[in-house]
Amino acid sequence: MREIEETEPGSVDARLAARLGELRTERGWSLDELSRRSGVSRSTLSRLERGELSPTAALLGKLCTVYGRTMSRLLLEVEAEPPQLVPAARQPVWRDEASGFVRRSVSPPHSGLRAEVIEGTLDAGAAITYEDAPVSGMEQHVWVLEGTVEITVDGTVHTVRRGDCLRFRLRGPSHFHCPGPGQVRYALMIVLP
Repeated sequence: MREIEETEPGSVDARLAARLGELRTERGWSLDELSRRSGVSRSTLSRLERGELSPTAALLGKLCTVYGRTMSRLLLEVEAEPPQLVPAARQPVWRDEASGFVRRSVSPPHSGLRAEVIEGTLDAGAAITYEDAPVSGMEQHVWVLEGTVEITVDGTVHTVRRGDCLRFRLRGPSHFHCPGPGQVRYALMIVLP
């Protein structure tokens, strides 16, 4: 499984790499300590922080869990403060080509607000596993707009079809799988505890 790909200088990935380095430094952790906590090799973490690699959704999920952040919050930290109106053309999009996952931050995190809205798409056959909740007890609502997705929460697999909404509090691992035949597109609302 490929967890990394090359990143371009000045890209969102490069700013993300710098922020990940800052988070580690703020906690006073060495690369070895972060490796121990995240289960990611020291060499991968080093290359990631130097901007030589771009993280996949799975790798970024591990780091978000260690840092106690949702992926949206982390991505927001490398972007400018979002305006109240977020035009479609200005909604940050992050792609994990290796897993076939695209994540659009429709309503990015904003100071003073506890909720955010994300549009996710997964290619047919694609799967993403998050080893733990980035913030235990966060509320999630997944509304499927097109296709079907299988979501595993608390050891239970839920098949969520077009128009269905699955809602839960996330306290542990989760798994999203698109069984096909086409891709799935869904809206995800996250509410922090």
